[in-house]
Amino acid sequence: MADIIRKDPFTLSRVDPFGDLDDLLKGFFVRPMAFEGQAQMQIKVDVKEDDKAYILHADIPGVKKEDIHVTIDGNQVSISAEVKKQKDEKEGEKVLRSERYYGKVARSFTLGHDVDEGQAEARYADGVLELTLPKKVASTSKKLTIK
Repeated sequence: MADIIRKDPFTLSRVDPFGDLDDLLKGFFVRPMAFEGQAQMQIKVDVKEDDKAYILHADIPGVKKEDIHVTIDGNQVSISAEVKKQKDEKEGEKVLRSERYYGKVARSFTLGHDVDEGQAEARYADGVLELTLPKKVASTSKKLTIK
């Protein structure tokens, strides 16, 4: 016997065979949108691994090293940075267009192994943050003999 399925012919999601169009359009006009010329900063990251450590390069241009914060918790690494707006306007001068980003940006990710926080190193030069994150030595198991 065939199952009876009720369908609403006025629902947009039934029209789109490749996905749920209804979810795509839901709240479309109330979401914050980026307009042309409005810069959005992202932390772009490259992560490399060898037997002993993770080497991470993060692009964070235009940020002072004092405004960058790195947090390590086990195998969880978080990077946050803040770009502060400087007031350089002179009398009789007005800003016609500003495309530089000001505000906070953050990025977190999980690595495959725990990181040895005591041996971790960070360097920042030319807008690139380099993190050397040594892997924590796995604890060796010990077999106990029963007496």
